Amino acid sequence: MTNGDRVKVGIIGAGFIGHLHAEAFTHVPNAEVVAIASPGPERGRALASQFGVPRHFTDYRDMLAIDGLDMVTVGVPNDLHAQVCIDSARAGKRVVCEKPLCLPLADADAIIAAGREAGVKMMYAEELLFAPKYVRAKTLVDEGALGEVFLVKQSEEHAGPHSPWFWDVRRSGGGVLLDMGCHSIAFCRWVFGDRPVEKVFASMGTFVHGDRTRGEDHAVCLLEFAGGGIGVAENSWAKGGGVDDRAEIYGSKGNTRADLLRGSSLTTWSDVGYGYAVEKAETTVGWTFTMYEESWNYGFPQEMQHFTNCVQRDEPPMVTAEDGRAVLEIIYAAYLSAGTGQAVALPLNPIPDVRQPIELWLGHKAKGR
Repeated sequence: MTNGDRVKVGIIGAGFIGHLHAEAFTHVPNAEVVAIASPGPERGRALASQFGVPRHFTDYRDMLAIDGLDMVTVGVPNDLHAQVCIDSARAGKRVVCEKPLCLPLADADAIIAAGREAGVKMMYAEELLFAPKYVRAKTLVDEGALGEVFLVKQSEEHAGPHSPWFWDVRRSGGGVLLDMGCHSIAFCRWVFGDRPVEKVFASMGTFVHGDRTRGEDHAVCLLEFAGGGIGVAENSWAKGGGVDDRAEIYGSKGNTRADLLRGSSLTTWSDVGYGYAVEKAETTVGWTFTMYEESWNYGFPQEMQHFTNCVQRDEPPMVTAEDGRAVLEIIYAAYLSAGTGQAVALPLNPIPDVRQPIELWLGHKAKGR
């Protein structure tokens, strides 16, 4: 439980995701963002000024020392997630961590353990589970309108990431599979009631951006669920024309398709791009589908409302660090499958000892499989 009428929130990271979090909390009446932490003082100061946040720090650990801080959101580069989450838990703060939960699976276990030892909620931010169109699709499943679901497809595709560090696999840990496959895999698990995935097969390659990254820029993963059911996750950094985010669900008595952006966007051409962050403007040159209330359509305010309620009411969150770990293990299996050309059974045993999941693909690629 918290003291007072509003949950006091600190945002760690002032880039694209930090901006999304700050904007989302403006729609959450029982939350108050009291501080922002960013190693870049100008960026932190600018975000704080834009949203009327009273304090900003260059070291997130100084922010964690604030009296009365109830919850933090983590929107920093992937290789920093584990340490920030663990430090925040040890400081007694509830944590909302952006995807992926972390890079090594051992770090995922350490994050979960830190939350348990500190007695704080360790929550995993997966906004697609709160996106209105996708929520409606899941409701159809839960109501039995589609009968017994046997196939779930989800794809998120565009021309490339919004921040330069994504191209560097030493920081990101992988390419498009790790960046956006997290969403697709989490969506498939959610529709299938978070049943375990028993087998993973994946194929991927660097087809367009080989001059910028060693990471894959297009990936397709096939997931076989316990008790029957197939999930298909397709993700791309090689598809122009703006973001394309879609889902399909097939059942024994019906099917449904959801297009997250089309039907609620403006068809736009721009020579210079647009957006509230420089990173995004660079990815919106040319033809794009400009979202109206983009944050809401993607589910960010609803997601932060849910996590805020969980903290204020001491209720169990819908998505936890354990879910983040499950998604990460599937991604490990996918990279291993793409490297070996073979389906990979779950759970992984032994767990591969790598720092970046993509090593499981690049290592076999280097050997000329």
